[in-house]
Amino acid sequence: MRWSLDVLYTSFDSEEFQKDNEKIISSIEHIRSWTEENLRTYENSKEKLEYYIRFKNELGDLMVKVRGYSALSLSVDVKNEKALKALESLENISTMLAEPETKFKRWLLNMPNLEETIQSSSYLKEHEFFIKETVKEAMHLLSEKEETIIAKMKNTGSEAWAKLHDLLTSTLLVDININGEEKKLPLSVVRNMAYDKDPYIRKTAYFAELNSYKKIEDASAACLNGIKGEVITVTELRKYSSPLEMTLQRSRMDFETLEAMLEAIEEYLPEFRRYLKEKARLLGHKDGLPFYDLFAPVGKLDKKFTFDEAKEFIVENFNSFSEDLAQFAKKAFENSWIDAEPREGKRGGAFCYNLHPIKQSRILANFDGSFSNVLTLAHELGHGYHGHLLANETLINSRYPMPIAETASIFNEHIIVNSALKTASKEEKLSIIENSLQRSTQTIVDIYSRFLFEDEVIKRRKDHSLSVEELKQIMIEAQKKTYGDGLDQNYLHPYMWINKPHYYDADLNYYNFPYAFGELFVKGLIYKYNQEGKKFVEEYKNLLSQTGKKNLYDLGKIVGFDLHSKDFWRKSLDVIKEEIDQFISLI
Repeated sequence: MRWSLDVLYTSFDSEEFQKDNEKIISSIEHIRSWTEENLRTYENSKEKLEYYIRFKNELGDLMVKVRGYSALSLSVDVKNEKALKALESLENISTMLAEPETKFKRWLLNMPNLEETIQSSSYLKEHEFFIKETVKEAMHLLSEKEETIIAKMKNTGSEAWAKLHDLLTSTLLVDININGEEKKLPLSVVRNMAYDKDPYIRKTAYFAELNSYKKIEDASAACLNGIKGEVITVTELRKYSSPLEMTLQRSRMDFETLEAMLEAIEEYLPEFRRYLKEKARLLGHKDGLPFYDLFAPVGKLDKKFTFDEAKEFIVENFNSFSEDLAQFAKKAFENSWIDAEPREGKRGGAFCYNLHPIKQSRILANFDGSFSNVLTLAHELGHGYHGHLLANETLINSRYPMPIAETASIFNEHIIVNSALKTASKEEKLSIIENSLQRSTQTIVDIYSRFLFEDEVIKRRKDHSLSVEELKQIMIEAQKKTYGDGLDQNYLHPYMWINKPHYYDADLNYYNFPYAFGELFVKGLIYKYNQEGKKFVEEYKNLLSQTGKKNLYDLGKIVGFDLHSKDFWRKSLDVIKEEIDQFISLI
């Protein structure tokens, strides 16, 4: 249940790690002098453009290895000083790229006959989308000096705040009394108790979790204010209308798509509340579902999975969709790509880190044997499979935007759920469908609450730093607006802003709507798969393999979706409505 990173490096003191760090430094020094000498004119512009993109791919691969080894080592041991030092060193070195990057973007922005130049080279045509996206980004550039200052200040600004928040939550021990026994448990362990079948454990863990945040609420508020303050300043300097506009551009998503999706979600919120109230009634609650029972298990699927059983279950069900997907998952399990054991000092949650240069991934999870955790493993393997389908692209063409990043992972969850339903008893179906609705409620309703929270925080942060009480109040109001009477208003989660790490990354503003996009985009793909059967598999793989080279609207067109149409999103939400109807029928 622990991963191996030896294929990257055997240690931070190894000769290979030291050499690659030295190579990164010398490469950056080289490109700084090269851009200074070569990007003053447009003579031999095709050759210069090819050279720079090749360099960017090669250096990027090297940095992915070094950063990956450092970040992955730190994620399972937040007090690993060597990992932290290596990561900070790389971040400092990376700031030296700000100047040549800015030079390149300005040079590209003003290049005469750019279209003609691209079409004259097969390598440039291969990177046409990247080139044109870079031109759009260049329109918001500051001066070279300003870009360099911002890159350096981030290291002691937002990056430092983010590290502090990660340290606070990773090392936070929760005081909890279980059946008269006082314990101090890692936050990730207590959070997993929300899935426990014992209502006493769920409720006790909920109050213990909320109470534990008081230890770090002031520091976390300072982190959030520092990061969002920097974001607002940089956004204004770059002449974006808002951080949301900047995020949408980076996400390759337009306002029309976001608005159509959010408006459709608002229309369907009563359906989710119908599910929540019915679950509340089933569990004996009269005033809606208390937050501590959001993840309460329903039905008779009490089976706990060992890690090996989870592997067999996932691989077998993936195989019902695609042998290629099943083989990928099997390889990840058998080659120590997954770190699934919860332990003190390891960060909570789950993620997948794609290591493009070595055509592998690493997956972090905190596995407790529940069906929900099996779905989490399947989810993260989806990210890995997405990277697998992009392995033969260059690094630049393997980078896809946040909203499409969740597509393969959520699709994997649906494969597991749909496969399991085929052989399930009535009581097992109830449990499986309810688990699916739990996930959909999180990725639609809870995500929308987080979007509203972050939007309001950014608006207010322009005027003042927000207090702990103000942040709690905004979160509660966002939950009331989205969950409505589906939740018991006396038992919400005012500290969700501390729990979710996405708020604390200055480069991942509004890292919430991508989950809703991914969920609903997948519902459309599932509908299409049900109509087309096995012939859809190649179409699906083709879609994922092009995610680094198209915007979201054009990706939708590959599979016949009009993302500007509210009707598309309504049809996707109808799939969830049908599940809600099934759930209510079963109980």
